[in-house]
Amino acid sequence: MKTLAILVGGGPAPGINAVIAAATIEGRNRGLRVLGCHDGYQWLMQGDRGHVEELEIAALSRIHFDGGSVLRMSRANPAKSAEAPRNVAESLERLGVTYLVTIGGDDTASGAAAVARASNGRLAIAHVPKTIDNDLPLPPGIPTFGFTTAVDVGKDLVRNLMKDAATTDKWFFVTVMGRHAGHLALGIGSAAGATLTVIGEEFPEGTVSLDGIARILEGAIIKRIAVSRHHGVALVAEGLIERLDPKTLGPTVRDPYGNLRLEELELSRLLKDRVMGSLEARGVTCRIVPQQLGYELRCAPPGGFDIHYCRGLGYWATRFLVEGGTEAIVTVQADRFIPLPFSDLVDARTGRFRVRYVDTSSEAYRMLAAYMIRLTREDLEDPVQVRALARAGALDQAAFAERFGGLVRAR
Repeated sequence: MKTLAILVGGGPAPGINAVIAAATIEGRNRGLRVLGCHDGYQWLMQGDRGHVEELEIAALSRIHFDGGSVLRMSRANPAKSAEAPRNVAESLERLGVTYLVTIGGDDTASGAAAVARASNGRLAIAHVPKTIDNDLPLPPGIPTFGFTTAVDVGKDLVRNLMKDAATTDKWFFVTVMGRHAGHLALGIGSAAGATLTVIGEEFPEGTVSLDGIARILEGAIIKRIAVSRHHGVALVAEGLIERLDPKTLGPTVRDPYGNLRLEELELSRLLKDRVMGSLEARGVTCRIVPQQLGYELRCAPPGGFDIHYCRGLGYWATRFLVEGGTEAIVTVQADRFIPLPFSDLVDARTGRFRVRYVDTSSEAYRMLAAYMIRLTREDLEDPVQVRALARAGALDQAAFAERFGGLVRAR
């Protein structure tokens, strides 16, 4: 009897259990033994084969409704040394595993590619793209699973903050999870109708100034004050932290993949301090509350789209392996299963999977940006508007234009 193994790496995302269940059901229906590997690569990297369990249809047939992961997960990184991927491959071979389904984001996918190389073709591997960040290099319009549920749940949380802001005349600065790309912040901001969303992709390549981000937020606040509105909710993509000058951040901590632990750096608090300091120095009163948004989304029960989507991904991952496929990401595009080879997705320079960023030149982004409240070129070209904005910001017109002129863009 051939054996299929399933493991989950990285952080949680709604729909993981639906993938596990569907892959298991298809495997068992095809006569495979199915093993679930607990805690991602963690134990297999150590040659420990004791943290696996045999998966049966009866125990898993209804878990697709549940958030979290019945197999748990970890950020253990088999690509961090030459020995670790060999240990994973050898551990799986000793368990009699022929096929491996990995579920995760770019780090887990990079680990899967390393294990595939270490196995020298003895292990067939398919990767199911999972991340609420939506930043794996899939074709445009094809989401990573968990993203749509995270946007839906996040939209409700931000809606509550918007009501609080309007009720109590304050601003919320909300840092939204998303290590590299701004998809999640932008999706939630659009769905909730937040005042504005700032993402890393809107800035040129290179280091981003923390003061520059703060001035964008300050400009939005001034624009609202100019029409007698003293509240709002600004979303800021967490990935901006990786673009900042490291001297701005102070001491930092990294995970096993070398990524900054972004949630510990409190970007929204840093921005609040700068914006309030600037406004208060000129006598402009503004209350700002910093918030973080991310962990509340990751283990939410998946919505209908993600359940349906994930059941398809799990089914096709198993089918792909049994029918002779290997070393590919599983995708469903226009109702068709299309495997994307690892070799087409890896950045030759870094050896890791490429990141899908928000395309700020796209019509979709231009539409979303048009609904945001932020200073525009048209604002600074209208003398009447400039006078009103300068007065709201307690600046003379020349100082206002100098402070904000470099940040504006056409609507």
